Amino acid sequence: MSLKIALVQTDVVVGNLAANFKQIVKNVTKVANSQQVDVIVFPELVTTGYPPEDLLFRRDFVAHANNLLYNLANIAPEVAVVVGFPEFDGKKLYNSAAVLAGGSVLAIYRKQKLPNYGVFDEHRYFVAGEKPCVFEFKGQFFGLSICEDVWHSDIVQATKEAGAEILLTLNASPFHVGKMQQREALIRSHVKAAQLPIVYVNMVGGQDELIFDGNSFVMNADGEIVFHADEFVEEVGIVAFENGELKHIPPAPLQRGERTSHFFYSQDESYSLHPLKGGRGGCALSIYKALVLGVRDYVHKNGFQGAILGLSGGIDSALVLALAVDALGTENVEAVSLPSKYTLDMSNDDAKTQADIMGVKYHCIPISPAVNAFSQMLEETFANTKKDTTEENIQARCRGVVLMAMSNKQGKLLLTTGNKSEMSVGYATLYGDMCGGFAPIKDVPKLLVYELARYRNSISQVIPQRVLTRAPSAELAPNQQDSDSLPPYEVLDPILQRYVELDESAEEIIAAGFSVEDVTRVVKLVNSSEYKRRQAAIGIKISERAFGRDRRYPVTFKL
Repeated sequence: MSLKIALVQTDVVVGNLAANFKQIVKNVTKVANSQQVDVIVFPELVTTGYPPEDLLFRRDFVAHANNLLYNLANIAPEVAVVVGFPEFDGKKLYNSAAVLAGGSVLAIYRKQKLPNYGVFDEHRYFVAGEKPCVFEFKGQFFGLSICEDVWHSDIVQATKEAGAEILLTLNASPFHVGKMQQREALIRSHVKAAQLPIVYVNMVGGQDELIFDGNSFVMNADGEIVFHADEFVEEVGIVAFENGELKHIPPAPLQRGERTSHFFYSQDESYSLHPLKGGRGGCALSIYKALVLGVRDYVHKNGFQGAILGLSGGIDSALVLALAVDALGTENVEAVSLPSKYTLDMSNDDAKTQADIMGVKYHCIPISPAVNAFSQMLEETFANTKKDTTEENIQARCRGVVLMAMSNKQGKLLLTTGNKSEMSVGYATLYGDMCGGFAPIKDVPKLLVYELARYRNSISQVIPQRVLTRAPSAELAPNQQDSDSLPPYEVLDPILQRYVELDESAEEIIAAGFSVEDVTRVVKLVNSSEYKRRQAAIGIKISERAFGRDRRYPVTFKL
């Protein structure tokens, strides 16, 4: 006997129960009718979105999610629909998966391994399940697991011993560089050891800092990939399970007027294999897609009319403009040049050139009148003092006021353009260039900014070449360069990776070959800048150790 299984890799909105259930019903109806499938599998907590965080403390929210769930059992009576939901049994809350068919609940599985590290806080909300779950449907025996469960060989083995012939696992597994390879390698070892084929369904979409990459897959008992969904797009995959074997069923040809999910550019193999320098183990294509998806979903899910950003003529804002246009479309993005008396002509020219190339609405608003006004207001107060970074920061804060005013007036989200290197050492101005609601490259180190910019230009030349080759500068003082205040990025970024992402001590970093002076300086800057980061806009996580959800340091501390 052969059964057809559908993997629904979908993007939902956290908390929007009505819309999420409507989307589930739409998918079930379409797949059941067009593909004649037997089992449809959705991601973890698809009814609420992931992570719902403290929404789970609202009993009205959980009760509504539970009540809506049972309506799914009647949508396609001949099909088993597997959905993730927060199950409240009257006393305890579980991260569960329900199997719905023929107007009833065939089975409920409760997640046994609750992650409580990195970005995960599941012990805060859920109670762990205690046993495997196997259900029979149309003559086949299916096991269930949820995300973290399948990372543990004992759970996989116990499900096999309980009688499962195939394992269905529901996931909300966030992206970071190298995550897909990490998942597949670990799960392959468990699957081969248990000789239990697996259907792995992962969520897709952006949720605040997190990006869910999809990359759902089906693996046979020998650890071979039978089907692999695309990354960062919604997709439905169909596989057949017969006599213990799995095979992929290609989708039906598109009918006239239909269109499939796609990214904005060609997914030529030469792009997808484009390597990143520095040994980060990822590829520019995946990181760029993740950033685009993060911007698009944050803007759309939060109801903004588009995005606006300050375009300085430097590399960071150039990359953010490219990301914004690729995410939202030319017509929904505005760029604003805010030159001061220290801004070089080439910066103004390069900003205007890129805006013209990308076809966005462009404004040039000199800030000298505002800076002069503030200088006059503060002249008496600052009498008999030397000029320092205070005067530089006034310029940055004038820019922040203008950009926030335009954001408010137009209902467009202000994107900040600071990178991870700057955020690490506090090379940014509170209420100035840090103004804004979302930081697309907050977790992208400076050297990676250049690599992503070169990657984007390999698709089509949108960033002027001079922006990629000139020395970076904040242009808040005469002849200023980043290297006046910081070690070269070729030195700074590796030190930051060791200290921030790998939690190495200063002594360990020095022993790896970096100078005592550079390491001591960088560590001091990182430690003293926590108060700035705590007030910064949230940004997209692409590393295993991002500021915010991952790296949680006190503001007031001394090492």
